[in-house]
Amino acid sequence: MDLGIKGRRALVCASSKGLGRGCAEALAAEGVHVTMTARGGDVLAAAAADIRKAYPGVKVTEVVGDITTVEGREAALKAAGQIDILINNAGGPPPGDFRNWTRDDWIKAIDANMLTPIELIKATVDGMMERKFGRIVNITSAAVKAPIDVLGLSNGARSGLTGFIAGLSRKTVRANVTINGLLPGPFNTDRLKGVAAGQVKATGLSVDEILTKRAAENPSGRFGEADEFGQACAWLCSSKSGFITGQNIVLDGGAFPGTM
Repeated sequence: MDLGIKGRRALVCASSKGLGRGCAEALAAEGVHVTMTARGGDVLAAAAADIRKAYPGVKVTEVVGDITTVEGREAALKAAGQIDILINNAGGPPPGDFRNWTRDDWIKAIDANMLTPIELIKATVDGMMERKFGRIVNITSAAVKAPIDVLGLSNGARSGLTGFIAGLSRKTVRANVTINGLLPGPFNTDRLKGVAAGQVKATGLSVDEILTKRAAENPSGRFGEADEFGQACAWLCSSKSGFITGQNIVLDGGAFPGTM
């Protein structure tokens, strides 16, 4: 299927690896020019080089910086120029027990996983509406719909973003600008391994044992892969998806039966 977005320009946050990279690659495969951001310059440069090699007709711009800071956002927006597609993504806060979290921990989580996406939307959505095309995808978590107790910081911050988008997305769709959430369940990423590492003490199992058990318990019998997440993202950014807005789409292999 021709997704109808060849030549569009996308800003993909935190895209040197994992789900962000999967989205950048999938968009590039559709002929979208991508601006990629990450804090680690070497990993970002390698990812950008791989995409340039695979899709030589696409312009790939890399911006090293922390997208959760004012300076990082300003640099990314300046490098990207006109943005037709915005993929909001940032690393999730660490797991733990709420009794151990300070106010600073909460502010950091809200800043990264709620306020940063809102600031980037604020900087881009009016231009999208004027041009009568825009696709905004917020990568959040299946835990928004089925909270995970050890991920309370993420549950709270990402749920706040979800509530905000529920209202805004109904105001932008008339101008062919959609805003949706993609909610990953267990995907084979560093984030998944980090969460498992945080469960070692409580479970008495090793990281590998936790991951093997969790994969086996998923109805699909496996974890998701970043490339299939990226392909779902690319379709949601297509010219074919303009009637979908304000939705939170779970990609979890059936792991969260309570999400509908």
